Amino acid sequence: MNGVHEVRVGVIGGGQLARMMIPAAIELGVDLRVLAEQGGMSAQLAADRIGDYTDTATVLDFAREVDVVTFDHEHVPQDVLRALVDSGVQVHPGPDALRFAQDKLLMRERLSELGLPVPDWAKVETLGELDEFIASHNGVAVVKTPRGGYDGKGVRVVRGAAEVAEWFATIAEDGRPGALLVEELVEFRRELAQLVARRPSGEVAAWPVVETLQVGGVCSEVIAPAPRSAGKLADVAADVALTIAEGLGVTGVLAVELFETTDDRVLVNELAMRPHNSGHWSMDGSTTGQFEQHLRAVLDLPLGGTGSHGEWSVMVNVLGGPVEGALTDRYAEAMSGHPTVKVHNYGKAPRPGRKIGHVTATGDDLDTVVYEARAAAAFLQD
Repeated sequence: MNGVHEVRVGVIGGGQLARMMIPAAIELGVDLRVLAEQGGMSAQLAADRIGDYTDTATVLDFAREVDVVTFDHEHVPQDVLRALVDSGVQVHPGPDALRFAQDKLLMRERLSELGLPVPDWAKVETLGELDEFIASHNGVAVVKTPRGGYDGKGVRVVRGAAEVAEWFATIAEDGRPGALLVEELVEFRRELAQLVARRPSGEVAAWPVVETLQVGGVCSEVIAPAPRSAGKLADVAADVALTIAEGLGVTGVLAVELFETTDDRVLVNELAMRPHNSGHWSMDGSTTGQFEQHLRAVLDLPLGGTGSHGEWSVMVNVLGGPVEGALTDRYAEAMSGHPTVKVHNYGKAPRPGRKIGHVTATGDDLDTVVYEARAAAAFLQD
């Protein structure tokens, strides 16, 4: 990074996470290049290549032009990831870590081996095994497809195995039964998220634990730090996430979604090995935003401070957007009424339930900050 040769970071996936890495890359003098799935995606500003991320030849060709490869999502197949590593490409996070984000059964097994707190769970291959688990857990359980689910997809609360019979048929391969993950239905007080970053040389950094509000399986709001989290809860959440980052060998940003249960446990729900919706508040509310931190980490640069600018930050997702017109048509009202709120537009067409942007408010009075963020977001969606 001496001004003669800009470091090139390649991002696989052209969604909003890749898009939000662009400003951070510009500020760091990093040449960011994106392999997008198709034209017109959120990260089109840096998408100099369109191609299939499941095709090894396409990904290897893209990687030849960059120094480090990282990701907008965790869906790149393991054989493609291994081919990148075998060809000498720096991949962060690497395939050995990413497999635990790609397969929920592997993730539960590994976290259990590390002695980390998780819901009671089992691997089930038959309707009978699933019904036995349900019967032993008060007649109700949560069933998840091990691969491919996100934002509430591939997750179902059931009271009988017949409710997911089609899932067993869908995941069966070559006449062999596939396995589903079944977990206890956790009685939780609220959902939390802990973000940390880890660089290849081992340095780690953690942001404050946050509270997340989910609507229909999709994150709607984030409060940073989580109210009533100072002390033991914050220490436990950070320790869990840092243990996962080191135990799984994660490089880059790691998001750990947590349950705070009604009996005062903190349980690991899901993992994401990339910048995450629950960390968007950090772009405006922290000394170092998650996208800058992710680039620092994958380039093995010293990590930035994770302190907060104000006592509170609140991020509200813009879901769906306007029924008619573009998001920019709503700017005047949102910005004039709430000039301290920061608006982030993902460049995506409005669609019911779709994340097309977010707003962030920061300040020292939580009620005021919540009001400002919610009110500004309300102007931007119908």
